[in-house]
Amino acid sequence: MRILGIDPGLVNMGWGVIVADGSRLRHVANGIIRSRADSLAARLCDLHAGLVAVIAAHAPDAAAVEQTFVNKDAVGTLKLGQARGVALLAPAQAGLKVGEYAPNAVKKTVVGVGHAQKGQVEHMVRVQLPGVEIAGPDAADALAIAICHARHLQGRSLRIKVVA
Repeated sequence: MRILGIDPGLVNMGWGVIVADGSRLRHVANGIIRSRADSLAARLCDLHAGLVAVIAAHAPDAAAVEQTFVNKDAVGTLKLGQARGVALLAPAQAGLKVGEYAPNAVKKTVVGVGHAQKGQVEHMVRVQLPGVEIAGPDAADALAIAICHARHLQGRSLRIKVVA
């Protein structure tokens, strides 16, 4: 299964595509969609167009998006939520099922610790996807989200096989 992980952001939206074959993971591609537009609407449009292009280029079977956490800056949280809306919309428009994961769940799945630092996440992404060249921290987070989704899907299929 080809999985697209998305790390929402208004200026930099990270993305990463992996292939999950059972417990094996393989890196396909990763990058950062950058928006330098002045208005919020134009930024969201840039992000949407970039994400649509990534989906068209890599034809994922599923997608996963990091959930927004609430911080002290309500306006910033609201704007990030709008970028997250784009991250949910583009895959849904392509007919993909979209998983959503809290940041701590991603860290726990990839690193083993729910409050891991960004450097630890990137290190474990490199361990699980040997030879990967990561485009930046946002792309590393997106790959971690894709890995998290792959592991959760794998766990679900194992439970289904045991029950059936």
